[in-house]
Amino acid sequence: MTNANATFELKDFDEETVAETDNGGKITRAKITRALTGDIEGEAVWETVMAYGPDGHATIVGLERVVGRLRGRDGSFVLSTTGTFNGKEMRSSTEVVEGSATGGLAGLRGKGSSAAPHGPTGTFTLDYTAD
Repeated sequence: MTNANATFELKDFDEETVAETDNGGKITRAKITRALTGDIEGEAVWETVMAYGPDGHATIVGLERVVGRLRGRDGSFVLSTTGTFNGKEMRSSTEVVEGSATGGLAGLRGKGSSAAPHGPTGTFTLDYTAD
């Protein structure tokens, strides 16, 4: 496995409530666009659903398409993501969707993680293998 590290900056965060729960929580859907720099360079578009409790904490699930360059290899890949938001920081685990990588990244496999304090920046790590 090879390790890649990147930082990201939110470019767009569009979240809408799709349902409210009886206990004061809600379910939302968001489209998030991030710019990645570091070992991974490019843009990521993340479609996600979040279930918030009445305390503002959330469980997150989503799919994210990354288009750009991983250590000099151009292409794209899709990540399946699960995570949590504790009101102050988002933490997630990701896995490359099998068969989703294209171009110079075809055959990419791996798992990663992401962390972002409430705000526009965060970090992303991916442990991967590629053909």
